[in-house]
Amino acid sequence: MRTFSIAVCAAAALVFLSESARAQVDAKKALEVANKAACTACHSLDKKLVGPAYKEVAKKYKGNAGAPALLAAKVRKGGQGVWGPIPMPPNTPAQIGDADLNLVIAWVLSL
Repeated sequence: MRTFSIAVCAAAALVFLSESARAQVDAKKALEVANKAACTACHSLDKKLVGPAYKEVAKKYKGNAGAPALLAAKVRKGGQGVWGPIPMPPNTPAQIGDADLNLVIAWVLSL
């Protein structure tokens, strides 16, 4: 019984920490970065433009612990077919640095 209680407390702590980390994302800065990197030319907060809405991306990857790495790889390599036939071009570190990319991804996943 004690092991079960410890496991439940640990799981609750992880949920709390992930919610806390989500709340710490600087949404204003993330949106500024997304605008500067031209992400918002194809993506908007809540409606499909050329690419999916950020809220749809968050919904699709909710609960997926590997989502940040997966999305970072998709942004870097580009791709086609997940959200429709229009391809997303690759985005180099010169277009959006790794730290900025991680900030934008954390923000999108927090929506």
